[in-house]
Amino acid sequence: MGSAVFREGLLDGQVALVSGGGSGIGRAIAVELAGLGAHVVICGRRLEPLEETAGLVPEGIEPVACDIREEDEVAALVDGVVARHGRIDLLVNNAGGQYMAGAEDITPKGFRTVMRLNVEGTWLMTHAVATKAMIPAGAGKVVSITLSPHNGMPGMAHSSAARAAVENLMRVLSVEWARHGLSLNAIAAGQIGTPTLLTKYPKPIVDAMASTVPAQRLGTVEEIAWLVAYLASPAGDFVSGTVLTVDGARDNWNGLWPPPASADAGGHPLAEARRPV
Repeated sequence: MGSAVFREGLLDGQVALVSGGGSGIGRAIAVELAGLGAHVVICGRRLEPLEETAGLVPEGIEPVACDIREEDEVAALVDGVVARHGRIDLLVNNAGGQYMAGAEDITPKGFRTVMRLNVEGTWLMTHAVATKAMIPAGAGKVVSITLSPHNGMPGMAHSSAARAAVENLMRVLSVEWARHGLSLNAIAAGQIGTPTLLTKYPKPIVDAMASTVPAQRLGTVEEIAWLVAYLASPAGDFVSGTVLTVDGARDNWNGLWPPPASADAGGHPLAEARRPV
């Protein structure tokens, strides 16, 4: 299974570790990287969905159960990958999660749960891979998947805080670890049409979500995977310490332009009358 965008063998010889590889964006990333020649180790709490992903590229994807919130499990995962493959060239922090709730209804336990998974889990994975594999090798790339829009998501105060923390973590580590040859970036994904989203919600809800995007569609999981592959390739070698937003301009605007109430019958933005110059 090759790539629709990149040349065959682009990532030959590389070893990648992708968290949350059992579905959605993580699955697409794993398949794309493996299709380009990388050996991809995917992890998640449940082995069954990981094995389903591995079945898509049997010789290129290796499933390992691991709860990224548990320090001992993360250490064992990373030690095992290094022992079996000798290196880790790319870490993709894709695992994460949240739930919708008004800020006043988020309990301390609920807030800690989201922060522990999204922030602490990302830190444990990043620190373990960096110290055990990348820093000793003098090279490595880390990509963390976060969320757009960056001005926060009402109904997800905990996730808004967590994703902002991860982005700043990537920024500061890109400075601290540049001397070791590491690059770290974040990809802020907007409204992405994952299989779960498309099957979980009725079509009118999905269409309503797409209508909040200026591009007037949902993104695809492949569009996120392609950007990860770009960063993993030599083309991404000088990209570090940045947040790449993939959201159809959603971060800049909410909805159609021009807004229906501010357009004429032909759909053109209304303008104030001005005297000829």
